[in-house]
Amino acid sequence: MSLIEINNVTKQYHKGDETITPLDGVTLSVEEGEFLALMGASGTGKSTLLNLVASIDRPDSGTIVVDGVDITSLSRTQLASWRAANMGYIFQTHNLVPVLTAYENIELPLLLLPMPRSERRKRVEIALDAVQLRDRAEHYPRQLSGGQEQRVGIARAIVAHPKVVVADEPTGDLDPDTSGQIIDLLKRLNEQLNVTLLMVTHDTEVALAADKQFHLDHGRLVQTGGVGLETSDAYQVQASGH
Repeated sequence: MSLIEINNVTKQYHKGDETITPLDGVTLSVEEGEFLALMGASGTGKSTLLNLVASIDRPDSGTIVVDGVDITSLSRTQLASWRAANMGYIFQTHNLVPVLTAYENIELPLLLLPMPRSERRKRVEIALDAVQLRDRAEHYPRQLSGGQEQRVGIARAIVAHPKVVVADEPTGDLDPDTSGQIIDLLKRLNEQLNVTLLMVTHDTEVALAADKQFHLDHGRLVQTGGVGLETSDAYQVQASGH
């Protein structure tokens, strides 16, 4: 069984009399340790799909199963607990708390888990080492560069050892050199820590770092590059699910 099973998921929004359907019967399987890139024009549903997998939002129909748990059937309280233990989220705008140090920002997700202080410290230090920021642990966001802020955001996303990390335009606010460094870091975390990673990006070069590339258009998800494309009938994942 795949780590993530997205089955016939549809999501709609209503804007006045207009119905917008960013996801229309999407079906997708993600294996443990895979690195997937989702591309598409603005407003095509890329971030919507990430938010559904991260349990921040719910689909109108269909199911999402992560590591054997149907997260679409959990209550709001159950989802909050599940998300804290199983999901990491990397934001485009870092979303760091300005009055907290890098160390304290990284520690935040652990405060939601039943964990002794000594274990929290150990995990934060491991995460700081993973993103090569141990010497910036006591710095505040205003004392960090944009790339360093994003590294703190990545450390925060992995500190609880989540099953899945989702990244929404993680290089969108960064210059090309820093963007390359962040993608190299994500690739290293994926390979060395076996982090299962779903990334939204508008940058074709960034997407090529992933094992597979998918394109969302008019509610449909189609693989456009990467592993398995040649041998799986173009690996099209369409609204019909086949």
